[in-house]
Amino acid sequence: MQNFTPVSALIGGLLIGGAATLLLWLNGRIAGVSNILRGLLAWKSGDSLWRVLFLGGLVAGASLCYMLFGHVPLPRPDFPAWLLGFGGLLVGYGSSLGSGCTSGHGVCGLGRLSVRSLVATLIFVVTGILAAYAVRHLFGVY
Repeated sequence: MQNFTPVSALIGGLLIGGAATLLLWLNGRIAGVSNILRGLLAWKSGDSLWRVLFLGGLVAGASLCYMLFGHVPLPRPDFPAWLLGFGGLLVGYGSSLGSGCTSGHGVCGLGRLSVRSLVATLIFVVTGILAAYAVRHLFGVY
């Protein structure tokens, strides 16, 4: 566990939870990033500004963190691009199939004590464990 950083994890969790709570209180919306992006791509007049601001805030917040603390994640040149692309497609398909993503179900749904979100989150976790096992042990990528 060489990368375990409880202080930054706590701060990040508080920021995510705070942002999700504010979005629900102030806008009546769930902070599920996949559905926020899907709604932006559908582009309904009067419903897009908050989506652009929320997604822009995600990018700006990460950029600010990298500028302040200098911990920019480095790409792994040895990781197969086809596996990265395939994983992205599976995540997109799973988000659509599960009617939401980990931020919507895992952060917001669990916070609202939704049984549906609990089941979805458990499926996300088990699928992630199986995917990590497959990538490491079946495909030999470390």
